[in-house]
Amino acid sequence: MSSYTAVTGLVFNIQKYSVHDGPGIRTIVFFKGCPLRCHWCSNPESQNLKAELGYNRDKCLLCGTCVRTCPENALTLTPDGVRIDHARCDMEQLCARTCPAEALTVYGKHRTVQDVLDEVEQDSVFYARSGGGMTLSGGEALAQPEFALALLSEARKRRIHRALETCAFVPEETMLRAAELLNYLLIDIKCLDSAKHSIGTGVPNERILSNIRAVRATFPGLPIHIRTPVVPGYNDNDEDIRAIAEFVKGTGCARYGLLGYHRLGEQKYRFLGLDYLLGDQELNEGRFEHLKILAASICPPPHGEGAA
Repeated sequence: MSSYTAVTGLVFNIQKYSVHDGPGIRTIVFFKGCPLRCHWCSNPESQNLKAELGYNRDKCLLCGTCVRTCPENALTLTPDGVRIDHARCDMEQLCARTCPAEALTVYGKHRTVQDVLDEVEQDSVFYARSGGGMTLSGGEALAQPEFALALLSEARKRRIHRALETCAFVPEETMLRAAELLNYLLIDIKCLDSAKHSIGTGVPNERILSNIRAVRATFPGLPIHIRTPVVPGYNDNDEDIRAIAEFVKGTGCARYGLLGYHRLGEQKYRFLGLDYLLGDQELNEGRFEHLKILAASICPPPHGEGAA
């Protein structure tokens, strides 16, 4: 048995039958932990590198079972629902297991490389037919570098196609070690202006751009797909998209596409007791279509593909 298979990491979901995060039909392994705090993040449960307890008031029966079960007395039953003292919660998870209405959800579970790949390989027949495989996502997979690299190394031994979806805000050494094990790389660029990038994500972008250049120079044959989430009031303008597209073109990365902003993760902020910073903003579809055309005019899609 490989020494990699016993390495553990914190995963909050494994999603099957995805067709958006790499070629073919894919299984996505979602890691906990991210160095960015994007205002529009659709996976707020991914941000902290620890397990978290979420609470859905709409499902709660106000029965008090979870309160009586909690060994740390971290839960309090009120007329408005269950109040969670996250500082006292030790993630014993008894409350979530005993809740009859499944109103409590634990985000994050420690898994081994062996455990994850055994689940990934259940869908190997779909990979063979579609050219798919495993994609590491998050959060940021490389925020748990030992686990991510072990997963990629063992998956390569098993001949599983390997993709990584990353913000690239990681040490260059980690980025290059991962790239060496990949068949496909997806990187987000939110904004080319570093100060503006810091406002929207909490970090500057120099390291991200530098890592893209480093990977491109070191592994020129690795397919790199750059993507930009188009966020209303932040980067949904010609200037920002043109700047990113021109940067991508200058690196020689063949594929660039835009992702439309959505609010599908908004309720999870409520489950975690967090504020959703973008409020009720919506992306104008006409503007989004215009920006896709603009991006494709600077960075045309590879031959035979439509605009992303």
